[in-house]
Amino acid sequence: METRSTRDRPGSGGMLRTKSIEQSIRDTEEPEHALRKSLSALDLTVFGVGVIIGTGIFVLTGKVAKETAGPAVALSFVAAGVVCALAALCYAEFASTVPVAGSAYTFAYASIGEFPAWIIGWDLVLELALGCAVVAVGWSGYAQSLLATAGVTLPDWLRGPSNGGGFDLLAALLVLLVTAILVAGVKLSSRVTTIIVGIKVTVVLLVIAVGAFFVKGENYRPFVPPAEPTQGGRGIDQSAVQALFGFTPSNFGVMGIFAGAAVVFFAFIGFDIVATAAEETRRPARDLPRGILGSLAICTVLYVAVSVVVTGMQKYSDLSVSAPLADAFKAVGRPFWAGLISFGAIVGLTSVCMIMLLGQSRVFFAMSRDGLLPRGFSRVHPKFGTPYRSTVVLGVLVAVVAGFTSISELAELVNIGTLFAFVVVAVGVVVLRRTRPDLPRNFRTPLVPWLPAASVLASLWLMLNLPLETWLRFAVWMLLGFAVYFFFGRSHSRVSTRH
Repeated sequence: METRSTRDRPGSGGMLRTKSIEQSIRDTEEPEHALRKSLSALDLTVFGVGVIIGTGIFVLTGKVAKETAGPAVALSFVAAGVVCALAALCYAEFASTVPVAGSAYTFAYASIGEFPAWIIGWDLVLELALGCAVVAVGWSGYAQSLLATAGVTLPDWLRGPSNGGGFDLLAALLVLLVTAILVAGVKLSSRVTTIIVGIKVTVVLLVIAVGAFFVKGENYRPFVPPAEPTQGGRGIDQSAVQALFGFTPSNFGVMGIFAGAAVVFFAFIGFDIVATAAEETRRPARDLPRGILGSLAICTVLYVAVSVVVTGMQKYSDLSVSAPLADAFKAVGRPFWAGLISFGAIVGLTSVCMIMLLGQSRVFFAMSRDGLLPRGFSRVHPKFGTPYRSTVVLGVLVAVVAGFTSISELAELVNIGTLFAFVVVAVGVVVLRRTRPDLPRNFRTPLVPWLPAASVLASLWLMLNLPLETWLRFAVWMLLGFAVYFFFGRSHSRVSTRH
């Protein structure tokens, strides 16, 4: 017999009505809206590693070392990894307890209520769509660079805004290609991703192994450079913590390590996408926690190792911001390895784009199945068992955005959206422990409510380090989401119409 508090009754009609775990699982059994279960713990770990290892390991290492933390960038990665680990422990409990597509959206619906779930779902759609588009544009830049080396140059009108041209043909084609792969089946996507991840992890390991021979001890001195106060931004360019508390930011020193953590957090975005594939996992109770925590642990170790090697190969003040790994090898007279790293970056970004689009389509699919978005988008392909309608529509939209978008501070929206999701999931774990203590939990977040509280505080701190401009853009997107919910989602919600 399932138990609910009065607040949790679907028939109550309020914005905080919840969708029971049992109903969420029953919805996954409807023939027209059921996803095919084909993923294992290894598949999920590969997905996690595939989406986490991307621009972060190839770009952010040098930027943060040179401008913010010095050789202590390794500690910045550790700090960011700890913030993600706190959130990952909360995700693991939810994902194993509620093995349904939608990740933080589904978790919020089961614990906090429909309106908070809508907010987080709307937030995730923006986060993953924008993230996929930005990654595709970055991939196009690397690809055009390699084509130019081979003597092939695209006409200006097909080079994209980031390269001083018009429509970015390569970025759009990449998104459409991964869309076709995702429609053909999540297992095919997993196999393609496994190959890609194998290549780029091999490249990263070679960078660590070969680069270690060129490390010089003097490049680590000082490991934590003396603090240098900075002016920070002004107006909407300043960080939220600076505007609210008059905090004067500084580079280097101990605070520089934490300021760097707010930047390298971008490098960890993606492990939560593993949870969006919960419904397509054969043994979710066992495999989802393994996939989430395993992928995060692997990537944290790789990030720390790469940052230690790179800052040992070249003085942190001399590191390149755009391509630190490749340029560090050029600086020690090893251009072959520099080229190999560029190849690894292109391969890495391909899998990031694919998995971000997979995550976005699953969140959209879950919201559609619940009636908060048009139900037609939740139909699955009769042959492939994938949410083909939502995948195709979103893939085309992202391809258009990627074709006309340049890489800019819009990427910070991806960061704030992810951190917001972390906060909601951490709160949801505590709420569900109180409202549904009877639920079987195959994985239990330790030290509840203290660990979730620490996750909330850590995520909020990183959010406060983002510019006010990012907060304003995020608020505009949320206001648009409120309008969609009140004019469509609230009245079409299946939870409200069942009773």
